[in-house]
Amino acid sequence: MKLTTAQLLLAGAGLSGLTAALPHRDSPQQRFLNGLALPDKYAGRHRPYTPGHRDKLDRYIDPEQDDLDPLPWRNGRGASVLGPYNRDRSRQSPDLVRPPSTDHGNVANMRWSFADSHTRIEEGGWTRQTTVRELPTSVELAGVNMRLDSGVIRELHWHKEAEWAYVLEGSVRVTALDYEGGNFIDDLNKGDLWYFPSGVPHSLQGLGENGTEFLLIFDDGSFSEESTFILTDWLAHTPKSVIAENFHLAPEVFHHLPKSEKYIFQGSQPGSVDEERPRGRNVKKSKYQFTHKMLDQPPKKTSGGEVRVTDSTNFPISKTVAAAHAVIEPGALREMHWHPVADEWSYFIRGKARVTIFAAEGNARTFNYVAGDVGIVPKNMGHFVENIGDEPLEMLEVFRADQFRDFSLFQWMGETPQRMVLDHLFADDKEGGEKFWEAVRDPSKDEITDPEKSLSHEEDNDEEL
Repeated sequence: MKLTTAQLLLAGAGLSGLTAALPHRDSPQQRFLNGLALPDKYAGRHRPYTPGHRDKLDRYIDPEQDDLDPLPWRNGRGASVLGPYNRDRSRQSPDLVRPPSTDHGNVANMRWSFADSHTRIEEGGWTRQTTVRELPTSVELAGVNMRLDSGVIRELHWHKEAEWAYVLEGSVRVTALDYEGGNFIDDLNKGDLWYFPSGVPHSLQGLGENGTEFLLIFDDGSFSEESTFILTDWLAHTPKSVIAENFHLAPEVFHHLPKSEKYIFQGSQPGSVDEERPRGRNVKKSKYQFTHKMLDQPPKKTSGGEVRVTDSTNFPISKTVAAAHAVIEPGALREMHWHPVADEWSYFIRGKARVTIFAAEGNARTFNYVAGDVGIVPKNMGHFVENIGDEPLEMLEVFRADQFRDFSLFQWMGETPQRMVLDHLFADDKEGGEKFWEAVRDPSKDEITDPEKSLSHEEDNDEEL
């Protein structure tokens, strides 16, 4: 078949566009040779993600902000990508495509996004979960992200596992019955918590114009939302004669009971807590406080942000889950530390983070996180959280424990004899040792630290490398 001139021009334009879209197939420097502008901060330095780039400090490079495609080149080693290339995924996790030179070994995956979880859509709401099935390293805790529109009910139910929750947006009403038969009702807003021990029956309902969205944490990584004990599901699988006898009513009263679980459904709009509180002669109010206003706690101010800790010391009912809410300012660092008694289950609310996990035996791996991601750090593994974005990083650190515990590397160094520390780290550098000791000798804990911004004295030296 003979093509017209116009058809040939269109075909040529299509092929030209394809070549431009895949610069890494032929040359990782193609996008720069095509005359695309680079940020001023790269002026005079080798371009990132190219064979000539050098960085002995393993600094983070933001591919989305700088319009770069991460490629596996590092300090002269590596090669271009010839096969399929997921550009969006690579830009979101550049430290997986081009790991820092300090990464090594076979550390398991410690990152999952709720965006990759199956979403169960119901009447006026939805739910999705991150458990050991989605993230095999999530062995101690499981998480559920749930949305209830205005008036929508997560029906009366209970679990084998304890349930801890953080309100992400909106308002929600919770009801519960404690072990002694006392009833509990409360309305919660953004930044508030609730905790229901194993077996405690409860319900949730969205309030206000837009309802609510929240994060649920269960103290078993193998938890499944599908294993919940639900009121309507139970009654649908119990003979009507037994139900009638149990409530001392005629069987026909229960003719229109739901045939299966309702799970999440549109309910009627509730009145105030006082209006809805049960009034029967034998009804009593619970003596337990199942809710807590986490963001109303005065924060601990640090040099690089702020932190709030909620555990059994200030929320006594929460015996199996402890948590910290951290805000890390741009350029700041959740200092190098480890947790001795429980795995860390992190949830990133906003911002962008980089985390390197040290797993002993020379093993380490770096992960990048954005809002909606879950991160795992197994107990006793050293790590940090670096804010790599241009806005505050907000996150939750959650633990299957009654109290929050961590060890600070900075504090450990300052509270160890000077001779011992310097023999370890600065045996061949007396001047460096003196500077280090001066920095750590008064080791007040600074969970979120603001390091020096200037690293001008650490500029790359290609000849030296």
